[in-house]
Amino acid sequence: MARRAIYPGTFDPLTNGHVDIIARACHLFDEVIVALLVNPGKLPLFTVPERIEILNEAVKSQFSQVSIETFSGLLVDFARQRQAHAIIRGIRSFKDYEYELPMVLMNRRLNPEVETVLLVASEENSYVSSSLIKEVFTLGGSIEGLVPETVIERMKQKKTQ
Repeated sequence: MARRAIYPGTFDPLTNGHVDIIARACHLFDEVIVALLVNPGKLPLFTVPERIEILNEAVKSQFSQVSIETFSGLLVDFARQRQAHAIIRGIRSFKDYEYELPMVLMNRRLNPEVETVLLVASEENSYVSSSLIKEVFTLGGSIEGLVPETVIERMKQKKTQ
């Protein structure tokens, strides 16, 4: 049986940090499901279909073992449905670790068959977050080298709309 992992997130927008975590997860697992969280309570920059397109352009074309799906509800339920062995989470700092630890423990309690794997962000991506990208872009700063090129183009389109 193939070793399957889920990398969940909103990916709004997708950053090079996300792409790096996906690439590293692909070295560890036979299949990686990039699971786009659908959260109607949030007001994202990109719609769910737009984020799926971005993920397909920037990630799926590079990594054959990646699939892209959407989910809502409990991540461990989604993991059980997809027969995943692991949940991948990227952490950039102790603050991320403190945020992730209670979720890791709760997910383990809800589904002890799924292990959470914390991947530490690469040094060049350790300060990059989707919210910071949106803020810098909105204020006119450069996000070159921090997000895939398709994200930059789509953000420029959004700005002119």
